Amino acid sequence: MLVHPRFDPVALQLGPLAVHWYGLMYVLAFAAFILLGRWRMKRRPETGWTPRELDDLLFWGVLGVVVGGRLGQVLFYEPGHYLSNPAEILAVWKGGMSFHGGLIGVLLALAWHARKHGRAFLEVGDFIAPLVPLGLAFGRIGNFINGELWGRPADPSLPWAMVFPYVDDLPRHPSQLYQAGLEGLALFILLWLYSARPRPLGAVSGLFLIGYGGFRFIAEYFRNPDDGILGYMTFNISMGQWLSLPMIVLGVWLWTRARRRLS
Repeated sequence: MLVHPRFDPVALQLGPLAVHWYGLMYVLAFAAFILLGRWRMKRRPETGWTPRELDDLLFWGVLGVVVGGRLGQVLFYEPGHYLSNPAEILAVWKGGMSFHGGLIGVLLALAWHARKHGRAFLEVGDFIAPLVPLGLAFGRIGNFINGELWGRPADPSLPWAMVFPYVDDLPRHPSQLYQAGLEGLALFILLWLYSARPRPLGAVSGLFLIGYGGFRFIAEYFRNPDDGILGYMTFNISMGQWLSLPMIVLGVWLWTRARRRLS
């Protein structure tokens, strides 16, 4: 069986300044967002997006991701821990960011951006949806490096079953890498190809919600639910799965609504 290498969480030490792997993954995510956005702008000039507008959106999006993601982790997943250790709420470099909380933060940022630039909310959502999944992949790789959000026990004969020594001696699914492949790479390919040509308003946003919600729901079967509020809930479904279901429903509604406009 494979054994998690227990990476040093600090990627680079520059005197008193420590650059953590988790923070570095966020930098790569935001860089991918900018590069992909500018590439898409050049090939889809009819969208009317400019580099300055994309930079402005990134600023508010980063704020929404960090604040929303951290508060989501605190409120949805580990309220007991952070109530006992409130100072750790600000320690984002240690990991612990909720996607669903970050999504709420990003939606608020999109609403602000749309109002500021006179765009429809779904128009902004359709443009950025294909730019997001690679960033999600980087985030999951950061989870793997940090050794957090490990998987459920796996069959020892599974070639990639991995022991996380700081947890126990059981072989487990490296679920962080599953999520990087599904919610990250697979979703990116799906959305990038789908959005390569004009689609009705809301179709790309709807597909993003369907794709992420569906991939996350599947990945949760291999991810070990955390203690407390994230543990198994009603019908043996985890908190992550429950939070993904409304995304899928909303995505189906948006996508079918957009498709009806073509008929």
